[in-house]
Amino acid sequence: MPKEVKSAAAKKTTQARGAAAPYAKKDAKAESTQIASAPRNFGVGGAIQPKRDLRHFVKWPRYVRMQRQKRILRMRLKVPPTINQFSKTVDKATAVQLFKFLVKYKPEDKVAKKARLQTEAEAKAKGEKTESKTKPAFVKFGLNHVVSLIESKKAKLVVLAHDVDPIDLVLYIPTLCKKLGIPYCIVKGKSRLGQIVHQKNATCLAITDVRNEDKAEFGKIVDLLTASFNDRYDDLRKQWGGGILGHRSQAKIAKREKAVKAELSARFG
Repeated sequence: MPKEVKSAAAKKTTQARGAAAPYAKKDAKAESTQIASAPRNFGVGGAIQPKRDLRHFVKWPRYVRMQRQKRILRMRLKVPPTINQFSKTVDKATAVQLFKFLVKYKPEDKVAKKARLQTEAEAKAKGEKTESKTKPAFVKFGLNHVVSLIESKKAKLVVLAHDVDPIDLVLYIPTLCKKLGIPYCIVKGKSRLGQIVHQKNATCLAITDVRNEDKAEFGKIVDLLTASFNDRYDDLRKQWGGGILGHRSQAKIAKREKAVKAELSARFG
């Protein structure tokens, strides 16, 4: 074979080998410079667990589930006016005035009562005259006690809690107060009423006596509460509550109404 033909064949083979070079394996040096991928191990002592929303996996206590279900039911179902009136509570400004006044007539605790009786007993033993044998003016509490005060017309103001459970315990008290002409009001939180009388909770409170220096302030509070509750008693007895649908139901109804309007406009222009 001539030398020229051999050189042409050698060039073709080298060109073919050069064309295959891009598909060749990478060198070991190039691989060592790259960061090797290592899968994470989420076992004990391994990588930190990613953040997840676990609220749907929490099993809430039974009383929490009951509270939420009850709240939703009272939104969905139609609530009679007798029960619905307990959702109409005193406004914030009036409630602040009322609770400030109630704190002044906070009943004495066990330690203070024991000390007062002891001093009276010591004075009596020495033959000294005590200042007054009558009990100091305090807020009265206890459902049966308050009802007896209302029936005997000794209560000058009755304060009810809006979240009494069962609500049947205090349902009749607004009607009884209206019938006997005694001012009443409904405030938020049986626990707030309980704090005033050194109890965990209190369904209702009653004021029977007021000191002379507080009569003007008490009269203003009674006028505000009478206008909000006693005078509006007939209106509150006609207002039903609840009947609020969920977001999905509201969206379905809105979509349906929109389709009906579109069809009517297409038909009649």
